[in-house]
Order: sequence, then structure tokens, then C-alpha cells
Amino acid sequence: MSTIGRPTLYKQEYDEQAHNHCLLGATNTGLADLFDVGPRTIDRWIADIPSFAKAVRDGRAIADGRVARSLYERAVGYQHTVERVLFHRGEEKRITSTVQHPPDTQACIFWLRNRCRPVWNVRPAPVDAHDAEEVEAMLAALDAAGERARQAGD
Repeated sequence: MSTIGRPTLYKQEYDEQAHNHCLLGATNTGLADLFDVGPRTIDRWIADIPSFAKAVRDGRAIADGRVARSLYERAVGYQHTVERVLFHRGEEKRITSTVQHPPDTQACIFWLRNRCRPVWNVRPAPVDAHDAEEVEAMLAALDAAGERARQAGD
């Protein structure tokens, strides 16, 4: 922490609050709003206060891990057990069943485009100069063939 300038607004209890809010997806801007400071102050606290930086980093890592696991389960499909309590003729009955959720195509695509980018990228690969010349030559040949076909039809 810097000893030059005005005293810091940071308080030790901010560590736990920052951790908990990061578990909920808080950004640095969100933390700034929470602590009623500017975003640059949050950046400075993360850089200068190891306990605050660790709280933010750990909260975000846990949240990101949970989301990644959920996305993975959606992508590959999952099942879970459901227990229902029913009353039949005045008697309580517990019914347990397994619910199967099939893979979600959008989750699969999202996962693959981000985890296997070279194979699943939807953007075309950049064209180098040699390839560009070949493409231009092919287009010129197609244009010429199209023009000959039009002239032959006249």
C-alpha cells in the first residue's frame, strides 16, 4: 500500500465481500460500485493489496469453474435424481426418478469453438499473398469463362 497521498478507503472486510460478489460474477466496475470507489481504485487495490487480490482471483476462479462445468454438462448431456413427495390415500409416498437431459447443440458448438478453435473456428483462415494470387487467377478464369458462355449464347 502506498503511504504517499491520501489514506486508502480499503478495509480488511472488503476481502470477503469482494470474494462473495466475484462468486456472483462481479466485474471490477461492479466492485467499484459496491465499495463506492472508482474502477481505478479497485485496480490499484488488486495490484497493491495481496489479500484483496487473492479474494477477487479466488472468487472469480470458483465462479468460472462452476460455469465451465455447467456448460460442459449441457454440452454432453447429464442426468439427475428427482425426489417427489406424494400423498396417496392419506399416506406419504416418496417417488424417486432419474431425469435425463440430452446434449445441447448450442453448448456443444460454443464449447468446441472456444476449446478447439483451430478445427471449429467459423472464421476463414487468413489468406496469404500466394493464396490470394491463386484466388484472383481463379476468379479471373471464371469471369472469362462466364463471358465466353454469354457470347456463345448470343
